[in-house]
Amino acid sequence: MKFINNNDTKIFALGGLGEVGKNMYCIMTGNEIIITDVGITFPSGELPGVDYIIPDFTFLKKNESKIKALFITHGHEDHIGGIPFLLQTMNIPAIYAPNQATLLIRKKLEDKNINYKNLFVYDENTKVKFKTMSVEFFRTTHSIPDSHGIIIHTPNGNIVTTGDFKFDLTPIGPMANIHKMAKIGEEGVALLLSDSTNALNEGMSMSESKVDAALSNIFLQHNGRIIIATFASNIYRLKHIVDTCKRNHRKIAIFGRSMENNIEISLNSGYIKHKDIFISPEESLKLPPNEVCLLCTGSQGEPLAALSRIANNSHRQIKLQDDDLVVFSSSAIPGNALSISRIINKLYLQGVKVYTNTLLNDVHTSGHGNQEELKLMLRLIKPKYFMPFHGEYRMLKSHADLAVLCGIPKENTFILENGEVLSLYKGHIKKDKSIQSGDVYVDGNRIGEIGNAVMRERKIMSSDGIIVVVANIDTSKKQLLIPANITSRGFVLIQDNIELLKEIENEATNIINNRLKINCVFSDIKNDLVNNLSQFIYDKTGRYPIILTIINDIKK
Repeated sequence: MKFINNNDTKIFALGGLGEVGKNMYCIMTGNEIIITDVGITFPSGELPGVDYIIPDFTFLKKNESKIKALFITHGHEDHIGGIPFLLQTMNIPAIYAPNQATLLIRKKLEDKNINYKNLFVYDENTKVKFKTMSVEFFRTTHSIPDSHGIIIHTPNGNIVTTGDFKFDLTPIGPMANIHKMAKIGEEGVALLLSDSTNALNEGMSMSESKVDAALSNIFLQHNGRIIIATFASNIYRLKHIVDTCKRNHRKIAIFGRSMENNIEISLNSGYIKHKDIFISPEESLKLPPNEVCLLCTGSQGEPLAALSRIANNSHRQIKLQDDDLVVFSSSAIPGNALSISRIINKLYLQGVKVYTNTLLNDVHTSGHGNQEELKLMLRLIKPKYFMPFHGEYRMLKSHADLAVLCGIPKENTFILENGEVLSLYKGHIKKDKSIQSGDVYVDGNRIGEIGNAVMRERKIMSSDGIIVVVANIDTSKKQLLIPANITSRGFVLIQDNIELLKEIENEATNIINNRLKINCVFSDIKNDLVNNLSQFIYDKTGRYPIILTIINDIKK
């Protein structure tokens, strides 16, 4: 089938495929681009010094004039965290977001001193029309209020993106609009993009109301102080913690900036009631333990979060008491299990009781649907083509297999990577040429300045250390005035390796003197030192430290 470049609809991801987080998806028809979500991910320990990872915006920057709007499905960081960086890079004519997400975005932009006026609130009845495309919304259930899926009407067929979702028949907030989903499916959907986070989990996810009951039992049974660590972004969890504390006559002290921000926004917008229940950390110390609940960040074992500092006995205000109960109302994000275990061990060593989410303690449930819920979405939407998103490859593959079980031909499922493009033309899809995509590192206020070369050097410094070679040269005489001086950090313990450092010093001196016999060009001296000294050190130690050279021109 022939595709016409200007008339087909292109679908691609700049983040969110082959990974959990950094969600960013684009729909392009003719001269119009619609973006859904702009998220971030947080770096692993393999990326020292990096604060966030955001999508590569290069393609959008080159096509900036085609961008019509950014639509946000909900207010989690992996869907809105990249907005300030996007706005610093290019002009976005309008941002449409549900109410809770809008409040979080405004706070985020204020913190970055970004003045942006075209931020609009949508609800389930909102319709946004452009020249070739139009956008509608349907309510879903997730762990944060006002979560929505999005329908994009294009000349070549309807595209549905679910955002993050689950099906919970007894939710804390409003029910998902299953009727509207079914109606969308009846009207015809060319392509469905669906959340794959829990595609490996069989059955149905547990209802949030069951967590509410489990937490209520904990409050009834424990007479000491209760410390709860959970995701600051899980607004519904925060809501029923607050409601449970109110029923059990406990006051709440909050620890952690992100927790404070989310509670404040949720109180001001009415998602969380009982403003009078919150007290300062200082006030919590004056009350009996059975009248206090501490709500804090750190459920993932983050070293600087409140719970980690409490476990390490380094928190400025809170010290653990013998009858404290610590509740981890969360699950481990992949890669964080070891950090969480360390914190739990430290808590046990201090003699406190710890509850984590187990078969016996239902103190957490995911905001993402399991396999049966993913099947239900497929059956409701009834797409002709299917593209799983928001997940590692194994999750995407499992989700694509579920789609086949639900009657979608295998050849109509597409497991893509970021940057790969689907072309939709008159209800038919094929793969197209890829566009530029990848990870962009944010380090402080620097966006994209930290590339692979810098990261490689940081990794080397963290594992092999650094050596500084200082040489004083009289260029007029092409003479090294004194032997090269060697200083090291993170390489070897100096007191135990004086002989090795002396050998390195002698080798550096010989390298410089050999070069001075040929010429006195500083760049040549530096290159010789880096190349030859690196090999010498590797032969001696099996390590490749970063070598820095400082050459001073000194006239006698």
